[in-house]
Amino acid sequence: MRLVFQKYHALGNDYFVLDPVAGELPDAAGIEAVCHRNYGLGSDGILYGPLPSEKADFRLRILNPDGSEAEKSGNGLRIFCRFLHDRGEVGNESFTIETLGGVVSARVDDPADEIEVEMGKVSFSSEVIPVEGSAREVLQETLDAGGEPVEFSAATIGNPHCVVLREKVSEEEARRLGPLLENHSLFPNRTNVQFLEVIDRNNIRLEIWERGAGYTLASGSSSSAAASVARKLGLIDSEVTVHMPGGRLGLFIDDQFSVRMTGPVRRIGELTWVPED
Repeated sequence: MRLVFQKYHALGNDYFVLDPVAGELPDAAGIEAVCHRNYGLGSDGILYGPLPSEKADFRLRILNPDGSEAEKSGNGLRIFCRFLHDRGEVGNESFTIETLGGVVSARVDDPADEIEVEMGKVSFSSEVIPVEGSAREVLQETLDAGGEPVEFSAATIGNPHCVVLREKVSEEEARRLGPLLENHSLFPNRTNVQFLEVIDRNNIRLEIWERGAGYTLASGSSSSAAASVARKLGLIDSEVTVHMPGGRLGLFIDDQFSVRMTGPVRRIGELTWVPED
């Protein structure tokens, strides 16, 4: 097997893009192998597309480095947009992309590394996220994480999120509690985890543990979900800058909790995977 990947990063969240014309998507073991930081080419996942769609201009599959499939990824979507623009398949007009988490609209500004995505509407409903228990909005509840009580809120923007509000966030806590929360029995589909610090009404800071990927420098869907939780709790205004270890994203959250995200993408290069037996 020989596969050629295009590699991009969005605030340090790096993905391979694999065009279906160039090769077939590896199985779960192959995805894990190629994404491995030490034994493979190294990435936070694979974007497989463009694929045909009856609902949108393009369809995209998003694969985590453990081989599982993600419903949506904000950074992944922006990277895919940049890839389409680099190939001349889109210009500066709006276009649509179908994901497992729904159809989104996007636009690539000049310069081409600044990309806007309409991420969709955030829901806090336990039935939609999903979260175990009675039907409710999951806000400021408490769960047990390895014997430690953790107050959390939950949300979805096509994929599940668990948001933990802190006075100060840290990478250490994200790495320590992230795996416990990701795999907690309350979340039947597992969950992404965000540790949220409110700086002021227009700025928040996040540390992120991503479902199927682990600790990550940035995440667009995590930013959207965590900021929406902060707005739902009355802590921030509609326009907010999200500060993450990898950099900053701009969000606008309307009164119905629909999210527009704007942020950069950089191309890294082309990599060829030729695994030995």
